[in-house]
Amino acid sequence: MTPQIIRLIWQSTLETLTMVAFSTIFSMILGLPLGILLCVTSPYSQGGIKPRPILNEIIGRIVNILRSFPFLILMIVLFPLARIIVGTTIGTKATIVPLSIAAAPFVARIIESSLKEVDPGVVQAARTMGSTNSQIIFKVLLPEAMPSLVSGITLTIINLIGYSAMAGAIGGGGLGDLAIRYGFQRFRTDVMFVAVVIILILVEIIQFTGNKISAHMMAKR
Repeated sequence: MTPQIIRLIWQSTLETLTMVAFSTIFSMILGLPLGILLCVTSPYSQGGIKPRPILNEIIGRIVNILRSFPFLILMIVLFPLARIIVGTTIGTKATIVPLSIAAAPFVARIIESSLKEVDPGVVQAARTMGSTNSQIIFKVLLPEAMPSLVSGITLTIINLIGYSAMAGAIGGGGLGDLAIRYGFQRFRTDVMFVAVVIILILVEIIQFTGNKISAHMMAKR
């Protein structure tokens, strides 16, 4: 490989890491409140915190609709929003917008599921001691669900890596763009192979790290 190709691989790897890092942060900002709201307003929520069946149904439907969109279609639909926010529809910065919105519903469902796994007895005990709803959410549910949340966040990051690779098909930048433009279209199978291997290594590192952190949290309980 020429020095130019090596530089392109390094730059593409950094672009992928940037996209995934910022998309994870923004999807958590969007998905965390939705997940908490889905759990708290559910008629089957732990401890019956604040059931609101109609509100829960509306939020649930919106989340399901967003989750059902294929990512490439969602990315095209969100081009105007990306242009408004970052001033362009191509490249790393523009891709962060659809990545964040695509992952947010997934994050919301993961958080909802993790919170619902908390032992109802813990919630009831907190309520008996006079805890408010916000105290139950932030001092009981979230800390108790943290190992499961870490596993869910790990899965979200891995999905975002896959999404970022698909975004390369329509000018999203990163390793996916490198594999398509410099690998597939120019018949450089070595470049495509290296891009795929780097993606696999990133997935393995993130999965291993997430499992270790989750196991450590479980051991300290």
